[in-house]
Amino acid sequence: MSRVLARPTPHIALTASHVSGTPRPSVAASLFLALRPAQWTKNLIVFAALIFGQRLLDATAVPRAGVAFLAFCALSSVAYIANDVVDREADRRHPLKRHRPIAAGRVPVSTALAGALLLLALGLGAALWLGLPFTVHAVGYLALQVAYSLGLKQQVILDVLSIAMGFVIRASAGGAAISVPVSQWLLVCTILLALFLALAKRRHEITLLGEDAVGHRAILGEYTPYLVDQMIAVVTASTLMGYAFYTVSPETADRFGTPWLGLTLPFPLYGIFRYLYLVHRRSQGGSPTELLLADRPLLLCVALWGAATIALIYHPWTSTR
Repeated sequence: MSRVLARPTPHIALTASHVSGTPRPSVAASLFLALRPAQWTKNLIVFAALIFGQRLLDATAVPRAGVAFLAFCALSSVAYIANDVVDREADRRHPLKRHRPIAAGRVPVSTALAGALLLLALGLGAALWLGLPFTVHAVGYLALQVAYSLGLKQQVILDVLSIAMGFVIRASAGGAAISVPVSQWLLVCTILLALFLALAKRRHEITLLGEDAVGHRAILGEYTPYLVDQMIAVVTASTLMGYAFYTVSPETADRFGTPWLGLTLPFPLYGIFRYLYLVHRRSQGGSPTELLLADRPLLLCVALWGAATIALIYHPWTSTR
């Protein structure tokens, strides 16, 4: 009798959303969620060249940068879908990733791949419209994502470096889209900050999964919280020093016509320290974009940094630059 009574339990758990009155998302809605629209904020890095290249007021450059942003949104979603299809079995063993639409079975693999092909065509079409230099960046980004999914994500250290290089390609592509050379300082700060976020995500995965970490992804067995903390400490110091050197250098002052860009240093200081606080004390950091959008102090810090940086570079209070 006890066995008979116990059997309906899994069915009840699976249909709890219907019992509570919450309808199950349609395939179309689930497919949209599989694109990970919240992750599109990562592609905002393509606007860095627009801002630091002093083209923010250029009526031609702004729409081209917008198209570049949309192109990378499409291409990054292609990479997310492909990665979720490949990792769907492992994701089902993860306490958070098992809710992703493909892993949860809400989106058939064939439907996901069809959507990815459509986005690939749209992304590459936009890249070709922006010109050959941008197209080379777009193809390079896709090649990196393929290499990551097929093997780099299983190589210690190379896995987080691959993630960071994806941000560098985006930043450089932003310059290619508007024909502006990207400063080496910008690329250095980008890869260091991206490494910081990638390592923080690794630490979150290790502490969240505990002994089950290796079962979800074998590469997590190569890391320990202490090792990751050591790496984060190095990258954190390097990021802040790189940003400080860039903002106070005479070359930067001459380029932007202001010696005061170093005044923005407190913003990355607070932002990084706040992020570390959330990772260590609140056990967050699994998704940097979701954390940024959910934590108001962190979001306000980024917004104030952006406003202060734009004001100092373009100094609208003066009639001439």
